[in-house]
Amino acid sequence: MSTIADTPHRAGPREWLGLAVLALPTLLLSIDVSVLHLAVPHISEALNPSAAQMLWIIDIYGFLIAGFLVTMGSLGDRIGRRKLLLMGGAAFGVASVAAAYADGPATLIAARAALGVAGATLMPSTLALITNMFRDGRQRGVAIAVWVTMFSVGIALGPVVGGAMLEYFWWGSVFLLGVPIMALLLVAGPMLLPEYRDEQAGRVDLVSVALSLAAILPVIYGLKEIANDGLSALPLLVLAAGLVMGVVFVRRQRGLDSPLLDFRLFGNPAFRTSLVTLLLSMLVAGGTYLFVTQYLQLVGGLSPMMAGLYLLPAAFALIVTSVVSPVAASKVRPAYVVAVGLAVSALGHLMLALADSTSGIAQVVTGFAFVYAGGGPLIALGTDIVVGSAPPEQAGSAAAISETSTELGMALGVAILGSVGTAVYRSEVDVPARIPDGAGDTLAEALQAAKALPADVAATFVESGRAAFTEGMNVIGVVGALLALGTAVLVAVVIRTPPTGAGEQAQEPAESPVTPAEQPAS
Repeated sequence: MSTIADTPHRAGPREWLGLAVLALPTLLLSIDVSVLHLAVPHISEALNPSAAQMLWIIDIYGFLIAGFLVTMGSLGDRIGRRKLLLMGGAAFGVASVAAAYADGPATLIAARAALGVAGATLMPSTLALITNMFRDGRQRGVAIAVWVTMFSVGIALGPVVGGAMLEYFWWGSVFLLGVPIMALLLVAGPMLLPEYRDEQAGRVDLVSVALSLAAILPVIYGLKEIANDGLSALPLLVLAAGLVMGVVFVRRQRGLDSPLLDFRLFGNPAFRTSLVTLLLSMLVAGGTYLFVTQYLQLVGGLSPMMAGLYLLPAAFALIVTSVVSPVAASKVRPAYVVAVGLAVSALGHLMLALADSTSGIAQVVTGFAFVYAGGGPLIALGTDIVVGSAPPEQAGSAAAISETSTELGMALGVAILGSVGTAVYRSEVDVPARIPDGAGDTLAEALQAAKALPADVAATFVESGRAAFTEGMNVIGVVGALLALGTAVLVAVVIRTPPTGAGEQAQEPAESPVTPAEQPAS
């Protein structure tokens, strides 16, 4: 083994082929998120789960990914990022087969839980390996942009691929998508991916692992419950308990010689600001996506498949701007590129704020495309700044923090903005007296309840519900525009990272006394 040279070297063909291998699990995870929702009716018919079991089938995967990201990022720094990636890939493949052939709800929940734990190993490992393989700032920016783009490709392909498989095969076939992808990863990974680990890292502190799960899982659960059922005592208590455990987790990390998460990383202003910006942007994206997808189906009357096709322009816009932004960042400060992108997002949010319930589909689709186009530079360059600001031996932890920030942001967006939009809807909708209490609390429930009403009353109720829902989306658009403009100013003022073409050292050095001790191993 030899220590990594101080001067970054440019990546060659092996690294770019390795990037193609790392793109595979990224593509799979984004497809896996979208195809499950299409399969829900088929799973309900085949396995007959209860309402609670179906919620766990849907949610357990995301819960455990979010909960284990920090642990797996730190574990990869210690045992080797390639090793953890391959172990996680193998586990993901086995769990995919178990999910595909599950014979009951409990078996499927267990398989989805295993998929979540395995998925948590993939994200920080792939991003950390990219950071290690592409030392040149300009090349790293392009590589991370490709990594981000694969998410967009997966989101775009998910409904199409999942719909086709469900049309010709049984519901379990959607889970088998992961098997050949992980098999290819296991074959090509050892040949194309180098190993990286921190030789000076200590043992993983199991108490810290338990505390991190006790902090993250209740927070995510509480936010999801608030988003689904509104404010109530139980989710608020669970959320508060998670926050308390988070404080305990932070205090323990500060007292350990080899912490699970080194909070000295947050001493770098670029690291801090990028994380906050990613979290706020994902918060807005989560709430906006929730309302736009419902608008297309419940207000616009589109089928789920057609709604997915109408979302393709947004996915394509995100792909383009994610790829182009590193090129622009080689000429001007990345912060300026991100700030301009956020301004474009603000324009898209304003278009959503001005949409109406009768002729707004084209405007909503266009506005949502602007929102996604403007988010591409932030996701690509912001992620690059986060992982590039950390010492090389902590790239896995930095990648995990980045992913946790986006997961938490999405959950916050669905909970907070979803609650705001729902509150606006409930205050504006005109519910007929003959409708049972609570039957019109959401637009979906209102449309269902209207089927039992006389035609003239139903038409008025539906029109009122769609107009009220659109007003809720309008409010979300205003909030999104304000947050996008505010974060644009924050990024432009605080992040001083020079253009990646200005020199070899494109990123600010992390303000941390940690001495790099990472060793590469073939």
